[in-house]
Amino acid sequence: MSTLFWDVDTQHDFMRADGKLYVPASEEIIPVLGRLTQYAHDRGIRILASADDHVPGHRELSTAPDWRETFPEHCMRGTPGQRKIPETALRNPMVIEPEPLDPAALARRVAAHDGDILFHKHWFDVFTNPNVLPVVDALAPTRIVLYGVALDVCDKYAIEGLLRHRPEIPLSLVTDATRAIHADRSKALLDDWRRRGVHLTQSEEVLAA
Repeated sequence: MSTLFWDVDTQHDFMRADGKLYVPASEEIIPVLGRLTQYAHDRGIRILASADDHVPGHRELSTAPDWRETFPEHCMRGTPGQRKIPETALRNPMVIEPEPLDPAALARRVAAHDGDILFHKHWFDVFTNPNVLPVVDALAPTRIVLYGVALDVCDKYAIEGLLRHRPEIPLSLVTDATRAIHADRSKALLDDWRRRGVHLTQSEEVLAA
């Protein structure tokens, strides 16, 4: 069985209270995120991570945000807020930008790489980086375990994208390793994903496996 951990946007601006777009209560889950990261690294489980990488003018940035499709500046390229928190630091990451790459050449790079994978993205949806699916296919996971922030934005796009593009891959969401911007939306999202086959789990179950 080939398990892949999928780390969504565990960056300073989202995870820390002094960040530019702090997701409420995210500091509470940092210890859990650290344990999941260490567990993966101790057992040779590949981590595929996403990270916002913004410059002025990106479509989700606004000085008058609606907090659904647009947000204030955050995770600006080259700033401390754009970096992943130390607890989820990747091991020897291959950074893949959103510019299209040759899928066959990319698959060869992934096969030769022994570290984690980091996808930069310029919008909520990690699948706007066209290299995501070729990498997933090259890794050929038999299970994906997803966590990170925010449940109702970037997690949502990642989960919906996996259900749409690769529904044959079993998908688990670690519910105590995620937080939402709008907490009142969480239950409806979780109920919907459960109905559609997503396994809702907690870190204790993952770490005991």
